Amino acid sequence: MREHFQELFKYRALVWALVERHLHARYRGSTLGVLWSFLNPLCLMGVYTLVFQYYIRFNEVQNYTIFLFCGLLPWIWVTSSLIEGSISISAGGSLITKSLFPAHLLPAVAVLTGAVHYVLSLPLLFIFMLVAGVHIPATVIFLPMMVFLQLLFLYGVALFLGSVNVHLRDVQHLVGNALTLLFFLCPVLYPRTTVPAQFQFSMYVNPFAAYTTVAQDLLLSGVIPSSRAILSVCFWTWVTLFVGVSAYQRSHESFAEVL
Repeated sequence: MREHFQELFKYRALVWALVERHLHARYRGSTLGVLWSFLNPLCLMGVYTLVFQYYIRFNEVQNYTIFLFCGLLPWIWVTSSLIEGSISISAGGSLITKSLFPAHLLPAVAVLTGAVHYVLSLPLLFIFMLVAGVHIPATVIFLPMMVFLQLLFLYGVALFLGSVNVHLRDVQHLVGNALTLLFFLCPVLYPRTTVPAQFQFSMYVNPFAAYTTVAQDLLLSGVIPSSRAILSVCFWTWVTLFVGVSAYQRSHESFAEVL
């Protein structure tokens, strides 16, 4: 695994160049350009707030809009990274077959592109908090560590999905459906306190829920996450990295033949 990350570090300039190209390509021809990084989460937040706070009248949380924003931003990063990461190696076939291009850079580009959007959206969240009179907690200083762990976690998952999808193209179609299911199993639209006691364990067994709750603790609640939550996040980060790198190392030599 060390050699894997040493190679990623070796090609870091190329990775960032590809991230920049990816960002430019996404907004090429768009009048608003990178502003869509802010508008997309705002639109989703507006719809969910309207439905759950005014239509269904979900009043379990004060400042529901801010609560929703804190969970929605990392989830948008999850979905963009895994959907694009799952097809990144397959879509990069021309690079892989015609050169000695390291295929594992492509899932990294997908995850880092999502990370850029996430980081760019954080100032908007802080502005909303100030306008709503919500205090920005001191625990936000631990957010970079959380972002780093989620970056590694998503890279491991994206690398695994991208490697498997080369040989089994059904994966790219399953990812979107699986993420829709996982979204409702994560405390993004509702606080984890509303989950019945017999299902509370799912907040730690489900890695996506663990990352969501830790982000909410740091950004909104202003508390240090519980030791169980921290251990869950660290455990899933290590597991997904190990599984992702192992899957890639076992199959990457056959990528050029399949693609």
